[in-house]
Amino acid sequence: MKQKSYDGSSTLYLISTPIGNMGDITYRSLEVLKEVGVVFSEDTRVTANLLEYFEIKKKLIALHDHNEEVVKKKVLRYLKDGMNVALVTDRGTPIISDPGFKTVKYVTENNYNVVALPGATAFVPALITSGISPQPFIFYGFLNSKENKRREELELLSSEDKTMIFYEAPHRIISTLNLMFEVFGNRNVSISREITKKFETIYRGKLGDILKEIPEKGEFVIVVEGSMSDDYDKNLTIKEAVNLYITSGKKVAKDRKIPKNEVYREYHKES
Repeated sequence: MKQKSYDGSSTLYLISTPIGNMGDITYRSLEVLKEVGVVFSEDTRVTANLLEYFEIKKKLIALHDHNEEVVKKKVLRYLKDGMNVALVTDRGTPIISDPGFKTVKYVTENNYNVVALPGATAFVPALITSGISPQPFIFYGFLNSKENKRREELELLSSEDKTMIFYEAPHRIISTLNLMFEVFGNRNVSISREITKKFETIYRGKLGDILKEIPEKGEFVIVVEGSMSDDYDKNLTIKEAVNLYITSGKKVAKDRKIPKNEVYREYHKES
């Protein structure tokens, strides 16, 4: 299906909202918010404050992770009635680690227009200020909330050679960084805290060196350099390989496609 975004038919607008500084909203976003018939938002209280700040009055309807399967049908009903609709999340860009994907998929499957308005999102400023190679990169978002699952996710990413970007909450930041240190080793990282806000801070350096500097307060974006596995010499002895990845013997086992216990047995035999 070919979408004609400006053919006059009703449209779902995905609108990015400021992640901290109200001045980061675009003129176009404000104009569309004024013109749409209804606004669906992740948290109506947060969105109400935003609209009040810009003196905009709109009907607000909650659309979040727990009700999206049902509320997406309400979005479609408004579109069928010929009304333009806006979708916003608390802060940042809809769908990027936020609700909205199910709604967009449902709306497009029913042949209605979806238009995204460019705007604030946390990972882009974190990446371009990191001092780490900006491309290629992968945006991972939030890791699993359970520590054993987070470890599994990181182990799967341990040989990824692209720059990696993660979001993390304050109550998990130290645990996650320690797991990254164990699994990834002492790589270069950049940790952005409270982007665009009064106490915005960026910590750059080796992961092991800056671990103790990170406060458990604020919202975080973690940028991690990719694996240097392309430089890994397959002719190294087991002992040399483990020393190369001293913080993660599991990587040696993965690279050699042999059991982890065999790696450690050989390592200690050569010691």
